[in-house]
Amino acid sequence: MADTLIIVESPAKAKTIGRFLSNRYQVKATMGHVRDLPKSQFGIDVENNYQPKYITIRGKGELLKELKAAAKKAKRVFLATDPDREGEAISWHLAGVLGIDPNQDCRIEFHEITEKAVKEALQHPRPIDLCYVDAQQARRVLDRIVGYQLSPLLWRKLRYGLSAGRVQSVAVAIIMDREQEITAFIPEEYWSLEVHCNREVHGIRAKLVEVQGEKPKLTCQDDVQHLIETLEPLCEVVSYKKGVRQRQPSAPFTTSTLQQEASRKLGFTARKTMMLAQQLYEGIELGPEGPIGLVTYIRTDSTAISDSAFESAQGFISNTYGTEYSIANKRVYSSKKGAQEAHEAIRPTDVYRKPEQMSTFLSRDQLKLYRLIWERFVSSQAAAAQYDYVIADLKNSDAIFRLNGSVLSFAGFLIIMKNEEDEVEDNLGFLPQLEIGQKIPAGEWVPEQHFTQAPARYNEALLIKTMEELGIGRPSTYAPTIETIIKRGYVERKEKRFFPTELGSAVTEMLREYFASVIDTDFTASLESKLDQVEEGDLPWTEAIDDFYHPFSAQLEEAEKNIPVQEIEDEVTDEICELCGRNMVIKRGRFGSFLACPGYPECKNTKNIVVSLDIPCPLCKVGQLIERRSRKGRSFTGCSRYPECQYVSWDKPVKKVCPVCGNLGMTQKILRKKGLILYHCIQPNCEGTLEEALEDANEDGEA
Repeated sequence: MADTLIIVESPAKAKTIGRFLSNRYQVKATMGHVRDLPKSQFGIDVENNYQPKYITIRGKGELLKELKAAAKKAKRVFLATDPDREGEAISWHLAGVLGIDPNQDCRIEFHEITEKAVKEALQHPRPIDLCYVDAQQARRVLDRIVGYQLSPLLWRKLRYGLSAGRVQSVAVAIIMDREQEITAFIPEEYWSLEVHCNREVHGIRAKLVEVQGEKPKLTCQDDVQHLIETLEPLCEVVSYKKGVRQRQPSAPFTTSTLQQEASRKLGFTARKTMMLAQQLYEGIELGPEGPIGLVTYIRTDSTAISDSAFESAQGFISNTYGTEYSIANKRVYSSKKGAQEAHEAIRPTDVYRKPEQMSTFLSRDQLKLYRLIWERFVSSQAAAAQYDYVIADLKNSDAIFRLNGSVLSFAGFLIIMKNEEDEVEDNLGFLPQLEIGQKIPAGEWVPEQHFTQAPARYNEALLIKTMEELGIGRPSTYAPTIETIIKRGYVERKEKRFFPTELGSAVTEMLREYFASVIDTDFTASLESKLDQVEEGDLPWTEAIDDFYHPFSAQLEEAEKNIPVQEIEDEVTDEICELCGRNMVIKRGRFGSFLACPGYPECKNTKNIVVSLDIPCPLCKVGQLIERRSRKGRSFTGCSRYPECQYVSWDKPVKKVCPVCGNLGMTQKILRKKGLILYHCIQPNCEGTLEEALEDANEDGEA
């Protein structure tokens, strides 16, 4: 009979842990939170130190009865929820429901779901950390105050059903500010100049870096031509340096950097990344081994790793690649200010479980994410890559041209990052041997026109990176925040970029005028800092609320008096409703914009917005290609004659003429690191391709 009850959040986690333990242990799951603030009322007593009113979440009554019954039969109960604020709060609520003294040793904590970690945690129970609980409670109360007191004001003044949030409103403001920058941006012309020198077999390319001791200012073609006319046939080597430089690997993943890299390399949304990572953390069935947690805890802002993880990584690297690829001392990376160093970075629980070996047990997307985590961790503790390099300055008249060349001499960690695009560096690919004073013939002057680029619109990776740098929200909040602002119709995601909607702009402008602090990034970041102080026990949680609530309450009262009622009208289109004859309007839903009849609820007609690409269908040759959306909101291309013509493609074509068959329509793929755009013909029997230089290789906005 089981005499010890262990309570976790998820059934998958319970199943994995249950496999490690004997029948003396019973493991049950809460399915997340069991108590929360009521949805139907404010639930905060602001006159009584902001005391929250907690109720049992609907549908959790029977589950709590089961847990109470199991707790009564058990000699001991351990609360094993996640090792963060939310997990600590769930344990505290459970302790209250089950009649457990939170000051007793009832809480166990582990950062990976492996047999060793779980059994070690059972040997070191502790009391519930009430400072963590207070920090979670303060965040919950703050969010409730903003959401439940500001949202009704938006309903009355703008449109029913709107919402405002402490973090989501700042995220929308960041996106809107970027859009305004793009709108106001005026591109400026500038030119660059290279000299191509033929020397022996290799061609030397050097870029203009200085004219008359200053950075060159070439604003038009005439400037370049005038400069070229002053240059001489020979360049003189005035400086030459050669050496070895090292390139260090990136730190293992935090929650934020994992979301960014999964977006950049795999095209995953933050929500999808966290869902897959949770599955890898809670446990995957590995055949006869049963369920095993493959990665450590996925909500962390620390880049630290344990000594045992480092030693395991060194053993693996030495045995697999050779001792020259290992390092003697653990590589330590700086974490963001306020990071919880008691946590570890996200890493594989067993480095010897290579991605190739896990392919049988993981789905395609699980494997992609696991490989990303595995490679990042192993490479972070491998030797640095080494490059032999030369830097030379070539003088010609009053101009200096700089030559850079480098060659990879030792792969180091790059031997692990086999798919790492960053290893392709912009260099000559060889090391020219030059001498100071040497004269080299200038073979060709190569000018190139450029235009300054507007700042890129945010994609998920860049928005998360920006929010983290500004201290807005926390790792666990990025994914739900992004999903919320899309669902509410404040922003639209087009081509993986965020565009503010008219509704989002109207709400943001109103908040900026009457509730400046709510969307002020510095103020929001200072609130996050105060929550960290609560977590450390340095600030009472009610004081953190107090500092926000009194000025916010005054702003709320002032706004109620002064904000005029303004209805945001739906955009009317020329599309006629075939059921009732009205002009249809544009509405926004979870998966983007659509057409709806304004006669709702009498007429409930809706349609997808048809966006024609003005490209003939490659299958039937009669219809035109149009943008369509799947049931899950994903964009794809189809024929306008559907269902007569069944042509569909996930790749969106552009209006480009194929150089092989001469037909209109090619798909494009941006190769940022190589500075290229690669086009493929959409015609079924044509393999035509085309390459173009990417004018701004960083147009994706990624750092």
